[in-house]
Amino acid sequence: MAEQSSITSLLIVVVVAFLTPILLNRLRLQVIPVVVAEIIAGIMIGKTGFNLVKPDMWIETLSTLGFLFLMFLSGLEIDFSAFANKPKANKKQKEPNQFVVASIIFLAIFVLSYGLSYLFVLAGYIDNAFLMTLIISTISLGVVVPTLKDTNLMKTTIGQTILLVAVIADLATMILLAVFVSIYEPGHKSVWLLLGLFAAGVVFYFVGKYFKKRSFVETMAKGTVQIGTRAVFTLIIVLVALSETFGAENILGAFLAGVLVSLLSPNKELMHQLDSFGYGFFIPIFFVMVGVDLDLRALVTEPKILMMIPLLVAALAISKIIPVSLLKIWYDTKTTLAAAFLLVSTLSLVIAAATIAERIGVIDENMKGALILVAVISSIISPILFKKLFVKPKEEDKKIAISFIGTNQFTLSAAKELDEQRYEATLYHIQQEKMELPLSDHVFPIVDIEDYSLPTLEKHKAFAADIVVAWTGNEKVNAAVALAAKERGVERVLALAETPTQVERLKEEGIETMSVLLSSTSMLKASIESPRVARMFINKDATLHEITMNNNEYDGIPLRRFPFMGDCIIVRIFRENESIVPHGDTKLQKEDRLIVTGSGEYVNELRELLE
Repeated sequence: MAEQSSITSLLIVVVVAFLTPILLNRLRLQVIPVVVAEIIAGIMIGKTGFNLVKPDMWIETLSTLGFLFLMFLSGLEIDFSAFANKPKANKKQKEPNQFVVASIIFLAIFVLSYGLSYLFVLAGYIDNAFLMTLIISTISLGVVVPTLKDTNLMKTTIGQTILLVAVIADLATMILLAVFVSIYEPGHKSVWLLLGLFAAGVVFYFVGKYFKKRSFVETMAKGTVQIGTRAVFTLIIVLVALSETFGAENILGAFLAGVLVSLLSPNKELMHQLDSFGYGFFIPIFFVMVGVDLDLRALVTEPKILMMIPLLVAALAISKIIPVSLLKIWYDTKTTLAAAFLLVSTLSLVIAAATIAERIGVIDENMKGALILVAVISSIISPILFKKLFVKPKEEDKKIAISFIGTNQFTLSAAKELDEQRYEATLYHIQQEKMELPLSDHVFPIVDIEDYSLPTLEKHKAFAADIVVAWTGNEKVNAAVALAAKERGVERVLALAETPTQVERLKEEGIETMSVLLSSTSMLKASIESPRVARMFINKDATLHEITMNNNEYDGIPLRRFPFMGDCIIVRIFRENESIVPHGDTKLQKEDRLIVTGSGEYVNELRELLE
């Protein structure tokens, strides 16, 4: 009978996890994060509601795996490229240094959280100010990232600033949670042993970096082997085991595994697989069980805890609104308030902290329930208020800034041919170079510089662009400029390179290379073998255009259901390293690069629709 009960309980939990997102979609409640809806569903079938789920080994094991995988994906969500001090492409607009501002904001959040925590201690709501500081100061990346993606703000300055605050908060509070356990758990090992865990993490990082570049790994990553997925699961288990060996919480090992995988920059296909494993099975079971174990009826019997819940929600808001008001220097009041409210969201780490604190006896079960309930409330109201308050800036005047390093016939001609409505080109030219520049008819600035050294280019803000083109007559100079631009966070870098070794070196760093010799040879060959195809490259009315799909509304829609009408034809879709020949059942995905042909009018219309 016990086995029958076990299977029945697991069946109920899995079915509820499956039906919850479907109901959210049908009831048009997508504004509520799915994980929050799963907790609410768990409350309905758990201790507070119908009490249909009985505890057993299977559910406990799967729930624990879900918790570990959630912490792993929390670490994986951290985009360390956000820490790069990227140059500002738009020179006209005053913008903050994202990393500096985000660091100041988080420090202010932490200090203010510490002060607010002491008020809760003085009021007698809780005994441990350290724990309450972690609860108030933490921010949910699991809410912030999807909200920024949904509103297409991930690549904007305000979006990157919000993301950086959340990333720093996630890292800092996770490390401090490990320190909290080391200090307050009876018989726990020294906090200094945690350094051993981080040292092991550094070793695994360099091992992973070494093997990632091996060609046999790429071969084994496909088919039935899937070596990348196996490596990730091995890393999680090993670091979880090491974490427990060093006396830390197992979730710290899982979180560190996620951070290491993020640092190794996995391809999107692997990340999609990991998301599928986690959010498709393990994590929903964990969140449903969080709701199942919540006994809200017991909270009603304790008026003191009930009174604390709105006060804690208010503390979460105050701790974010005051520090984030620093952004008013650059943004309007509505944008600043919207950013603050999005950072109010807390979830995964609050659940982790509350669960651990109850286990080591710092708080009781009712206090744990209250803290989780506050996390759920904040995750519901936070994205709603953000979307209500945030006003997307008009992008009419926004242009893609391009720096051409080297002024010659090629760069001059390319700059002239670029659409002035979309691109803002600047050419950098050495004063000593003898060349007649057609100053009368160009509409772009040509900046005279002393040389192509990096300090000179930085002084003249050559790297403050969305695209840098290194096209001087010297291949070594091109390589140095291109590598420097990539290091400074320029999104796209193109370089002229002719020798195979230089081309290979630049490609490894993610730099796009061009060869005049190869391009001319290919064009001549195309003109002989396929003259009409070659004509497309020089005929403005029949040329090929690249459009990036960034509109959430069309994410996942098959081409046969795509509503755009016009004479445009999609001839190719590039997705990561994959080249797709489109057909009616091909589904569009965010960040797909569509190669289209058609009249300029319809191409521009399609670009506005998708970008």
